Amino acid sequence: MTTPWGDLALTRFPEDPRERLRAWDASDEYLLRHLAEQEIPLSGTVVVVGDRWGALVTALAAHRPTQITDSYLTQEAARANLDRHGVEPGTVRLLTTQDAPPDRVDVLLVRVPKSLALLEDQLLRLAPAVHEGTAVVGTGMVKEIHTSTLQLFERILGPTRTSLAERKARLIFCTPEPSQERAANPWPYAYTLPDGIGAVSQGTVVNHAGVFCADRLDIGTRFFLGHLPDGKGAQRVVDLGCGNGVVGTAVGLANPEAEVLFVDESFQAVASAEATYRANGVPGHAEFRVGDGMAGVPAGTVDLVLNNPPFHSHQATTDATAWRMFTGAKRALRPGGELWVIGNRHLGYHVKLRRLFGNSELVAGDPKFVVLRAVKR
Repeated sequence: MTTPWGDLALTRFPEDPRERLRAWDASDEYLLRHLAEQEIPLSGTVVVVGDRWGALVTALAAHRPTQITDSYLTQEAARANLDRHGVEPGTVRLLTTQDAPPDRVDVLLVRVPKSLALLEDQLLRLAPAVHEGTAVVGTGMVKEIHTSTLQLFERILGPTRTSLAERKARLIFCTPEPSQERAANPWPYAYTLPDGIGAVSQGTVVNHAGVFCADRLDIGTRFFLGHLPDGKGAQRVVDLGCGNGVVGTAVGLANPEAEVLFVDESFQAVASAEATYRANGVPGHAEFRVGDGMAGVPAGTVDLVLNNPPFHSHQATTDATAWRMFTGAKRALRPGGELWVIGNRHLGYHVKLRRLFGNSELVAGDPKFVVLRAVKR
């Protein structure tokens, strides 16, 4: 990536030499160019929110910025990119969306996230630290910045305008008015589940901002809940890519002897999963882990993996994450252990499962979704 301060060699995480997607885009370059051209002072507390793969904090490392991210993969990418460029550990402060933000922010740089709810939550959490002299600049691709995005900045921080587009990227300029009134933070949000979905019927779901389907049960998960395996006994079960944890919670309610591991790369998701599990008074044992899929789970120690894999990485459509989840599940499963997958019918996951496991059974399907089962031989 070319920056006003030199070129940077950046990679995503986990690093894959076959990966064709870059670790930055035109919006990152536009923001950095603006900071240099406008000579915006970077001597105070610089906070970078939503940096996708650490490109922004790596470029600004000399100014000792603080990164706030919801993504474990982003945090690890930032660590790797900083290390690659000889930045001493601790120079850049790496925080998650679940950590307390800095008490004072002099420069706030926001890479607009896909989730408007996550943006709302983060701006509300940061607003008390923003003062009249804070430079607030957002950035994103044109297709990511909507009227609702600008309205959110204006409602929470102050008057907001946008730049002209350059290479399909746009900047957001906000003039903070700390004295303006703002509503209380509505996150996390809780709702009651419907009947007819098994053990978790009429249960409670807790969603932190940014977690998929914040105010209702999505139709894919609802379909999955109606076709979960009915295993009993001391099973080791993984809710892989757990989101708000409703699937793993359903397993725990149906089988109190099960030990359930909730895993997601989103800090917001794992916090949601734990809150959902606790809210439903599940009697069994559970572990909650933020990480890269099944990495860190010992081989041959798991009886059952339940998975609803994502098929987007930010704005890019890719099956790389699903493939890593499937291969990680196979490694972690015991012989005879099973991977159950819910997915859109058109994604063709049965082909990948047959290639990897040598088998794939259709458990259930409707015009939109399929539930597939693969067994480790």
